[in-house]
Amino acid sequence: MPSRRSVLLGGAGVVAAGLVAAGAGIEQGLLPGRPFFQEHLGLNGEDGVIPDVEPGPELEDSFTSAARGGVEVGWSLILPPGGEDPALPLVVALHWLGVDHRSLTGNELGLDRYLAQHVADGGAPFAIAAPDGGTGYWHLHDGDDAGAMVTDELLPILQQRGYDTTRIGLLGWSMGGYGVLRLAGLRGPDATAAVVASSPALWKDADDASPSGFDDAEEYEESSVFDDQAQLTGIPVRVDIGTGDPFYRDVQDYVAGFSDSADVTSTFEPGGHTPGYWRRMLPAQLDFLGRRVGS
Repeated sequence: MPSRRSVLLGGAGVVAAGLVAAGAGIEQGLLPGRPFFQEHLGLNGEDGVIPDVEPGPELEDSFTSAARGGVEVGWSLILPPGGEDPALPLVVALHWLGVDHRSLTGNELGLDRYLAQHVADGGAPFAIAAPDGGTGYWHLHDGDDAGAMVTDELLPILQQRGYDTTRIGLLGWSMGGYGVLRLAGLRGPDATAAVVASSPALWKDADDASPSGFDDAEEYEESSVFDDQAQLTGIPVRVDIGTGDPFYRDVQDYVAGFSDSADVTSTFEPGGHTPGYWRRMLPAQLDFLGRRVGS
């Protein structure tokens, strides 16, 4: 008869083997609850570290938005060091759910410092305009159309200030990642130099879509980008998502829906749906945009 000690050691071995098997399954994206286990097993990789550099100027303003139902929309213009020249190419950045434009330059993301480091490393400079988009996923939802606010109100304001808005870059995270893919498709290649979607919030199934942005399946079908990859033909597209992200599998399927001739860059590496992962990806994403906007 085995001793109590051998039974306990055997039980520990079963647990250890189970964790190893779970880790393997998680890394392959096979297990339910994968985002939780991947995070708690330390499989999401290192967080990006905000560069310790002096950022360029950030100009803040606001306007009353008819497209968003008369609300006051705050926005900022994030510039590289010494880059107050309106001849700079323009990128519009769309934030994720639950924050506003100020979060992009706060300590969660540090976009202003990443932009400064990008330029210090020899990257092409550009300006980034970041508006408040509420919680409606950057399309018409409950009388609030943050997407139309960008195209019909913010861009004309920037044009009046001397920026060339005829062909811009787009950058977004999560809710904003969905938003930039949608806006890029609506604007087309003549008006969109490049689009970068970081951890875009995408769903194959309307029943899974966030109620914050989609009331029902009909609204989802009207606004979903899932089967509209052809609308991005002629636009350089970059999509990054971590393998520990709840949207990972749906985003993989979305990327697979592009034609073989599409200009698409995609990465699927360890990471969660977190600002730490987004920070890690920012240097490559800003380089991607810098090589394409203004060209």
